[in-house]
Amino acid sequence: MSEPVGGCTDQPRSAVTEAEVEALVRGICFKTGPPRRLGVEVEWLVHELRDPRLPVTPERLDAAYAALRTVPLRSALTVEPGGQLELSSPPAASLTDLVDIVSADLAAVRAVLREQSLVLAGFGHDPWRIPRRYLRLPRYDAMEACLDRTGPAGRAMMCASASVQVCVDAGYEEPGPLGHVRRWWLAHYLGAVLVAAFAHSPLDGRRPTGWRSTRQLLWEHIGPDRAGGPPLDSEPRTAWARHVLDAPVMCVRRDSGPWEVPEGLTFREWTRSRSPRPPTLDDLDYHVTTLFPPVRPRGHLELRMIDAQPGEDGWIVPLAVTAALFDDPEASETAYRTVKPLAERTGGLPAPHNPLWRDAARHGLADPELREAAAGCFAAALGALPRLGADARVTDAVAAYRDRYVARGRCPADDLLEEPAGAGRRPNRKDIRP
Repeated sequence: MSEPVGGCTDQPRSAVTEAEVEALVRGICFKTGPPRRLGVEVEWLVHELRDPRLPVTPERLDAAYAALRTVPLRSALTVEPGGQLELSSPPAASLTDLVDIVSADLAAVRAVLREQSLVLAGFGHDPWRIPRRYLRLPRYDAMEACLDRTGPAGRAMMCASASVQVCVDAGYEEPGPLGHVRRWWLAHYLGAVLVAAFAHSPLDGRRPTGWRSTRQLLWEHIGPDRAGGPPLDSEPRTAWARHVLDAPVMCVRRDSGPWEVPEGLTFREWTRSRSPRPPTLDDLDYHVTTLFPPVRPRGHLELRMIDAQPGEDGWIVPLAVTAALFDDPEASETAYRTVKPLAERTGGLPAPHNPLWRDAARHGLADPELREAAAGCFAAALGALPRLGADARVTDAVAAYRDRYVARGRCPADDLLEEPAGAGRRPNRKDIRP
């Protein structure tokens, strides 16, 4: 679903000015039109099949990933810094098509991993193993050096976290339930409900952290410049362009040798100083990929706040709920009215660095107001899914999740916290099915 900000030019090495950057970001990051496409990125931890608490050696990961590179997939397969696997779907024309594509790709990936006695594990943060970097590349060396300035959260995010990222079209230019301004606003307030409903990372080193979504806590600790969103009191294009320009540059890439990691240099200042070298359109595109807000516009909207889910098919539920609440006009209007009262709890601060998002990450659906909002949103989604052509497999999974978790004020994190010895056993089939 991603489209490079600098993708509209054939001259990636030409320098850009501050005005050009603002125009490019405004023109490309919110491409409006009828919502027609849907995508998903599913990240997974890779664990030993016989005991998920054991570390997987780099040599075993090398062998497994070499075998995976020979498997034809419709989704893009990438490896994250800690050895996590990510499947990024192509844009799909319907929810059913998307589920079919990704399910088939995941089945192929799992078959290869089983031959290596490895398994995909859906946790927002690894419950047992300490973060270890698997990839040693200049990009990740620079990222680690930059994120280390704010503490250990950056390394944990890079090497021990996983998510379900849902990608929806930006929406119409015109106002209304499917207008891009409404969808931008909805993503940031519904996002807190999605954090609470799908929280699945309460452990670190086998011990409870006190947060249902430790993964979301890590993003908050990385800081608002790198992992925060812009204020919602401005027109979305203006707010995002300003955020991109005023965000610190993670690194200045080089063709050879280590990449430079400047401290405190914003992209706006880089366009003005043109030092240590003038920034290019390619640098702008890369800069946007180093910003990790909970909602990132890339021509469409990436919703990045959902923890990886348990079970082979757990990712389908947040995908289906989010798609229904964004792309069905009736459900979208209901979701907007349902989450609107939550805005008072933000204190006017951007996500995720505000009280609403902190409560969602800490308490999940034990928070009464978030539980009520989740119940309303799931009901709206279940009403909309048949209108979107969803089949029984999808609607039954959403209904089962609602009954098991939302109706009871629970989330998957609560299951982990209640398991013996801090979730030390490997889930079996009956545990992970709705």
